[in-house]
Amino acid sequence: MIRIARPEDAAEIARIYTPAVRDEVTSFETVVVSTEQMADRITSGMERFPWLVDDDQRGALCGYAYAAPFRNRQAYQWSVETSVYVADRLRRRGHGRALYEQLFDILVEMGYFTALAGIVIPNEASVCLHESMGFQAAGKMMGVGYKLGAWRDVGWWIKPLSEPTGVEPPLPITFQQWQRQKKSS
Repeated sequence: MIRIARPEDAAEIARIYTPAVRDEVTSFETVVVSTEQMADRITSGMERFPWLVDDDQRGALCGYAYAAPFRNRQAYQWSVETSVYVADRLRRRGHGRALYEQLFDILVEMGYFTALAGIVIPNEASVCLHESMGFQAAGKMMGVGYKLGAWRDVGWWIKPLSEPTGVEPPLPITFQQWQRQKKSS
């Protein structure tokens, strides 16, 4: 079941994220994020952007996805950076796809036009997921991060969410505004 994340999901989200930080290069963070830090990220992130979880309804989360600002310049305000993480034992079973489908639907309703994803490469599973979701390779930054004893490259993938128009669109609404609209409709 895909649902909106809550601060009390922080321990499970941190559990899913920890291997990416500690053992893999899929995250460029190098210090494991505590439950309290993750709760803060969820709370502060959801002021503007969605955080979703895939809840197995038996007390464990299968994965999570979220959106964040893509760079902090005004001309980028219709674009978002997206991320998805799935528990190791549940990868390649559709959880990432389900999370992303729901996330993209919300982002379109909020007024976003473009999603971007940075992927440390090589990472065949993530590239396959993103490309199956309509992302296209947009470029590669060579040796931009050093982790686990080597310099790492990052590829960028881009996905149109809405068709651009010839006029300046209205500003996207915040996630909190989106939630209020959903409750009132």
